[in-house]
Amino acid sequence: MNRITRRFEDLRSAGRKALIPYITAGDPRPELTVPMLHTLVKAGADLIELGVPFSDPMADGPVIQKACERALRHGMSLHGVLELVREFRQTDSETPLVLMGYLNPIESFGYEAFVAGAREVGVDGVLTVDLPPEEAAELAELLIAAGIDPIFLLAPTSSAERIGQTAPLARGYLYYVSLKGVTGSAVINVAEVANKLVQIRALTHLPLGVGFGIKDPSTAAAIAQVADAVVVGSALVSKMAEWVDAPEQMRQEVGAMIAAMRLAMDTKS
Repeated sequence: MNRITRRFEDLRSAGRKALIPYITAGDPRPELTVPMLHTLVKAGADLIELGVPFSDPMADGPVIQKACERALRHGMSLHGVLELVREFRQTDSETPLVLMGYLNPIESFGYEAFVAGAREVGVDGVLTVDLPPEEAAELAELLIAAGIDPIFLLAPTSSAERIGQTAPLARGYLYYVSLKGVTGSAVINVAEVANKLVQIRALTHLPLGVGFGIKDPSTAAAIAQVADAVVVGSALVSKMAEWVDAPEQMRQEVGAMIAAMRLAMDTKS
């Protein structure tokens, strides 16, 4: 049992829902990423999605696009992301880490080399935004053999057939994109999310995380009532962008955001 499965089982036993923050590796500077990861854990994160910077993050809105640009300007690469995971694991062997990004850097790295490197440093899951399930078998099989969970996205437009194609390949959890559009856009309709999660649960036993558009404690708490995990990204990355020149204040502000969401989720559950 890897860290993701164990964490969800522990949360289920405690009657709690997972809080999964996302940040972009290397944003605003590579040396600030690992301290931020530890801040997130201390503030109440259960798992963390660590974004792999990419020059064309098509599913991401302007906030995360700019975060990728900042990280890339400082030389961040997939190799660099793995080294950050290695550094994090020196002092945290328990918090599950999921790499989230796009296929091109993995293909450039090489599937087998990437999976071996990810396993060595302690990656627990990989979510490749632009890898459809019908093309994912090769990478998914390598990840599963290495004990790493391939994680997939589902959308409001995903049909029952599409969900049925995706769920058998997935491990760890499924990430439901609550909105049509890019990250950080629009407002979530919780009732619509709840109805879609019922459809998805009929086709999988995996935990269901919900992300895109979760910006404040009240929304996090509402989503936690219907999902197994709450994923928050653009709101955190936007807050980080406000404090790019004040790292200590950045950590305090982001930590406070996560702590407030954690409290709201636990109070409502």
